Amino acid sequence: MKNVKWVALLLVVLFMFSVAASGCAPKTQSSEKVIKIGFIGPLTGDVKTFGTSTQNAFLLAIKEHNNTVAGYTIQTVIGDDANTATQATAVATKLITQDKVSAIVGSVTSSCTIPISVVCEQYKVPFVTPTATNPKVTMDPDRKTYAFRACFIDPFQGTVGATFAVNNLKAKTAAALYDQGNDYSVGLKDFFSQSFTKLGGQMLDTEAYTKNDTDFSAQLTKIAALKPDVLYLPDYYQKVSLIGKQARDKGIKAVFMGGDGWDSSDLDWATMDGGYFSNHYSADDPSPQVQSWVKDYQTAYGSKPDALGTLAYDATNLVLGGITNAASTDPTKIRDAIQNLKDFQTVTGKISFGADGNPIKSAVILKIDGKNKKSTFAASIKP
Repeated sequence: MKNVKWVALLLVVLFMFSVAASGCAPKTQSSEKVIKIGFIGPLTGDVKTFGTSTQNAFLLAIKEHNNTVAGYTIQTVIGDDANTATQATAVATKLITQDKVSAIVGSVTSSCTIPISVVCEQYKVPFVTPTATNPKVTMDPDRKTYAFRACFIDPFQGTVGATFAVNNLKAKTAAALYDQGNDYSVGLKDFFSQSFTKLGGQMLDTEAYTKNDTDFSAQLTKIAALKPDVLYLPDYYQKVSLIGKQARDKGIKAVFMGGDGWDSSDLDWATMDGGYFSNHYSADDPSPQVQSWVKDYQTAYGSKPDALGTLAYDATNLVLGGITNAASTDPTKIRDAIQNLKDFQTVTGKISFGADGNPIKSAVILKIDGKNKKSTFAASIKP
C-alpha cells in the first residue's frame, strides 16, 4: 500500500512537471482576454516634444478606459520612429508582425506616417494618425483602406493660412521658405501659395532647403530684398525658430506665418513673437469637452496639452470607439467599425469619416505672444 501511494505521488509530480515544461499550465481565473494597441511617435529626434505630448495623451486615454475595451484588457506597445521614415517603417512592421497589435495610433509627422500607411495597408491593420496632415497618408492616389486621421489635411490648413493672411492681415505679398524633403512642409507651401494667389495676393518667392541645413543666408537674402508682407514657414518648431532668428537678423520685417508644427513649448517665443499659425484647437475654447480635457491633462502631467497631444487623445478614443463597436480583436472588423463611426464626440469636435478617411473640421489661428511665452486665439476658420 505504501508503494502504491509513492507511485501515485510520483505520477502526480511527473504530470505537473510535464505541464509546466510544456507551457500548458491549467487555465485559471487569472486568464484574460487581451487586445494589443500600438503607439508610434517621435520619442527621440528633432521633434521629440511632439512624441512626448502625443504619448502622454495616448496613455491617458487608455487609463481613462481603465485599460479595458469591449471586454478586453488593453496592452499597449510603444514605438519610437525618431522622425525618420526608415525607422517608422521598421517600427510599424515590428508592431504588426511581432507584437501582433490589432490597431495603431500614430504617427505624428507626415514623412513618417506615409510609410506607416504602406505597412498597415500591406498587413491590413488599421491606424489613426493624430496629426499627419499630408493627403498622401490616406490617398495615394486611391484610398488606403486602413488609414484614418483625427486632424484636418494640408489643403485645408494651407487655405486657412492664406485666407487669414489676406482677409485678416490684409497682406498683399508673401514669400515661403520650406523643407523640400518634408512632405508636410512641401504640402503646406503648395496649398498656401495656391490659395494666396487665388485670393488676389502675390507670391514673390518660394525658397527651399534640406532637413539638415542650419544656414539660410542665401535664401533669406533674396527674400529680404523683396520685402514681403508675410513670410510663410511651414516646418516644425525647431527649424522655424532658427529660420525666424536669421530672418530678423537679415532685416526681414514680414509677419511670420506657419502651420500646426509650430505648436511646442520649445518654440523660440521671443523670435516668433507676433507670428500666426493654424492649429486644431485652442485651450481657451470654453466648450465643456475642451475644458474637461485641459483639466485632466494638467492634473496628470502638470501642463496644458498642446494641439498634437489633444489630437492624439482624440485618435486614441476613435480607435477605442471602433474596437467597442467591433467587439473584436480582428483588425479588419475594427477598421470597418472606425469607418462607420458617426458624429463621434472628440475634444476637437464631432467626427464622422468620409470615404477618404479624413474628418471635416474647423481650424483656429493662434498668435504668438512672445512676452508671455504662449499662443492666443486669433480667429476660427470653418471649411
